[in-house]
Amino acid sequence: MVALAYTVAFEGIDARLVEVQCAVAPGMPNFSIVGLPNKAVSEAKERVRAALGHMAIALPSKRITINLSPADMPKDGSHFDLPIALSLLAALDIVPAEDVAGLITLGELSLDGKLISVAGALPAAMAAASMDRGLMCPQTCGAEAAWVGSVDVIAPATLGEAIRHLSGQSPLLAAKPGEAVAADPARDFADVRGQIKAKRALEIAAAGRHHVLMVGSPGSGKSMLAKRLPGIMPEMAPKEALETSMIHSLSGLLTDGGISKARPFCEPHHTASMAAIVGGGRGAKPGQISLAHNGVLFMDEFPEFPRMVLETLRQPIETGDVVVARANAHVRYPCKFMLVAAANPCRCGHLADPARACARVPMCGEDYLGRISGPLMDRFDLRIEVPPVKFLDLDGDADGEPSRVIAGRVAAARAIQAERYKDVAEADLNADAEGKVLDAIAKVDADGRAILLKAAERFGLSARGYHRVLRVARTIADLGGESDVHRHHIAEALSYRLTLPAMA
Repeated sequence: MVALAYTVAFEGIDARLVEVQCAVAPGMPNFSIVGLPNKAVSEAKERVRAALGHMAIALPSKRITINLSPADMPKDGSHFDLPIALSLLAALDIVPAEDVAGLITLGELSLDGKLISVAGALPAAMAAASMDRGLMCPQTCGAEAAWVGSVDVIAPATLGEAIRHLSGQSPLLAAKPGEAVAADPARDFADVRGQIKAKRALEIAAAGRHHVLMVGSPGSGKSMLAKRLPGIMPEMAPKEALETSMIHSLSGLLTDGGISKARPFCEPHHTASMAAIVGGGRGAKPGQISLAHNGVLFMDEFPEFPRMVLETLRQPIETGDVVVARANAHVRYPCKFMLVAAANPCRCGHLADPARACARVPMCGEDYLGRISGPLMDRFDLRIEVPPVKFLDLDGDADGEPSRVIAGRVAAARAIQAERYKDVAEADLNADAEGKVLDAIAKVDADGRAILLKAAERFGLSARGYHRVLRVARTIADLGGESDVHRHHIAEALSYRLTLPAMA
């Protein structure tokens, strides 16, 4: 007899159906798994054997063969334990074969039969919904998987509970969706003394998802400003939360019993490898740029990152997705993130201070920031200088706007953009607008057009830089609630785009 169970194998955020076939036949006692299993999948037979033995279910003295079909697709992960166990139990007539075959199942087994949380429950639930099947997963993954809503999720805590549910002895209720409650942000923009222009630039960036480069001496507040960005960004819409959580689910980062609508904030160290930033490694896992999807990627000490890592950011910044191509994997991950980079003006960091700068001024600054290539620099919509704060400003009381006030303006600007782009497939925010879409939304008056053309000629703006100025000006107009782009919007956008003093 051949019994069937179904599970999934992951290719990026896509879940491909895998048929788990179990045959119990006369012959020399043996338990084998075929179909390109990796080491974790091959070891499933020992976990299944021990878990069944713990429940006093003895395997027959026969030849047991598990085939994972399609056999030419690599199988990776411990989530194959549960479907292998259920297909074997169905072949032994312990559970109804038709009920097992009607589910997508995944879960890791402990030696005592407990079901252990696995990565990828959310993409698996999406696949189950598209195939009109139910889903069975560990109890700890139930709240995450149930968030899909259009699929019945059964989440037993043990293999015994799964058997009793399938046999009708003790049916389980469908799992309820869970949501991780985000803590109130402890970091507030009201704590930042001075830096009026930098705070304004980050408000514009948050409203239109524009990339920002901050250059300033050590201790001027670059990291402090960046870490307060999540406090002014609106919660993710359900579609955004689902996309982002699918990536986090594959990485095993959804550990709070559900998904969060708070926008991700990733801050990799400058020693991170290319695979860590862009994606790759065993199984072509998502990198930091994909984990920051719909959120913020903060890269402090930007010039210290390896040159090859920085250059790989150029294409994802433009396209909003990344293809991780390896010899045995070729997967695509979404990565619409807002890049916030911080850098010192030179290696010692005191280029602008005549009393402390080294003897190599200005060459030290040119060499240091010269690690950022021109094409990558051109992709920053806003480039701002963050000067040191005067000691007198540090002694006074905090008098800046709190994050909730700034967040209100950002939310209003994003609402305007949501209405503007509701019928535009290729754009969600102003940072995405290009071509005819940009021409339609950025209607600039005659005075604004004149100053923009003059600046483009005077400072040698590239076509990309020209269009990015228009996008930023459109966001500034949205923050002011204005339908058209005027001269002062263009002038402010240019003030964030022109060459920094540290780069002159």
